[in-house]
Amino acid sequence: MEVSTNSFTPEEIKLLNSNKALKYMLESKANVNPKKALRFVDEEKEIEKLQIELIKLQHWVIKKGKRVCIVFEGRDAAGKGGAIRRITHHLNPRHYKVIALPKPSEVEKGQWYFQRYIQNLPNPGQITFFDRSWYNRAVVEPVNGFCSKEEYKRFMKEVNHFEDMITGDGIILLKFYISIDKKEQYDRFKEIKANPLKQWKMTPVDERAQELWEEYTHYKEEMFKETDTKANPWKIIEANRKNSARIKVMKHILKTIPYEMS
Repeated sequence: MEVSTNSFTPEEIKLLNSNKALKYMLESKANVNPKKALRFVDEEKEIEKLQIELIKLQHWVIKKGKRVCIVFEGRDAAGKGGAIRRITHHLNPRHYKVIALPKPSEVEKGQWYFQRYIQNLPNPGQITFFDRSWYNRAVVEPVNGFCSKEEYKRFMKEVNHFEDMITGDGIILLKFYISIDKKEQYDRFKEIKANPLKQWKMTPVDERAQELWEEYTHYKEEMFKETDTKANPWKIIEANRKNSARIKVMKHILKTIPYEMS
């Protein structure tokens, strides 16, 4: 498949005939859009440059024995896992871990709420990515009735102190909220349900996400109001466009963590 048109410069024509652009257009479900393909190629180039910098950041973390904890929150299908995969794609797997905890066991239900998260915090020379975190109790659990009102209130009173403790001990903490609108979530759910390779991603909680949209919004706003602190602020990433969101996340990580540039 070749794209050739007088509407584009020779350099753009060359990019449109690249493997990345052709693959993007072949996989596009809508009509082929060369301008979107060009944007995609440009974004992929930028992501690659940022991934090189992330390798440098990881080298710094390892060399200095730093501990980095990066939290990803957001609505179902917002792209938390996808962002983490692009960030870690070229990193040394021995020195990072991705934590996506299942629902707590009976034993864990009887423990201090933060306990199972504490044991997954980073060791020296390690980056930990939480694909959902202790903030389950701030939004997902109260919306779906998985915790009591008292447990929710206790969490909201304790969480800032908990984060102050771990950052006070030297852990570098970043908190991302990956944000999509209601229509985008609906479209992504529709795509997941139609794809046999992705259908496993849909859970009973996901099935009710659209119905409970306003409840999620209420608890999300309460979470920001109480936990967006000067010491440990939230970074909200608009994510209706996935690649654009991933670039913003990578840039914020590289800007915020004071790694030594080579």
